[in-house]
Amino acid sequence: MSAKMQPWLWLVFSVKLAALWSSSALLQTPKSLTLLTNRSAKVFCEAKSLPKTTLIHWLRQRRGPAKERRFEFLASWNPSKGTSVYGEGVKKEDMIMSSDISRYILELKSVKLEDSGTYFCMMIGSPNLIFGIGTELNVVEAFPTIAPTTKKTILKKKQCPSPNPKAQKGPTCGLITLSLLVASMLVLLVSLSVAIHFHCQRRKARIRFMKQFHK
Repeated sequence: MSAKMQPWLWLVFSVKLAALWSSSALLQTPKSLTLLTNRSAKVFCEAKSLPKTTLIHWLRQRRGPAKERRFEFLASWNPSKGTSVYGEGVKKEDMIMSSDISRYILELKSVKLEDSGTYFCMMIGSPNLIFGIGTELNVVEAFPTIAPTTKKTILKKKQCPSPNPKAQKGPTCGLITLSLLVASMLVLLVSLSVAIHFHCQRRKARIRFMKQFHK
């Protein structure tokens, strides 16, 4: 059974909203939702210390400037009678209300971009209104794409493995280095010997030339 909320009743709600306060008596989840258009959204509200037969009301606060961020009455759900009351302009086929053992459930069918906002569950306590913390719903046409990060190739310096006398069969890294060093020294000595030899030959030739010139 469903019915439209009378304007005077919504006026009463608007006046009482001045006493807005959150309480741990209503545990509302999730804190936020981001969905694509035409998907379904579910908001849960658990009443810890209130009777499970208490009437629950669902409100929405749209985004925008502070002056336009008023509360909109969406619907009320009576769990004991299974009846619902919808706010002005709200289509009952777009919204399903239900409850289980400990939770009240609001399901929004085929959400649209204009459904974005913060949704609150509310109960009328004594003497104040009791609100949930709110669920922020973000409806988008597509999720933002993230460019893949490129991995930098790090060249590792080749290290010579430590010699293992039991497992190593060939020459060790130290012997190879020593052999190269000895070979380099031999080449240097040979080059030096050749240079000294040519220097001596050149000096002898010069001396012979000088002797022939003075004769």
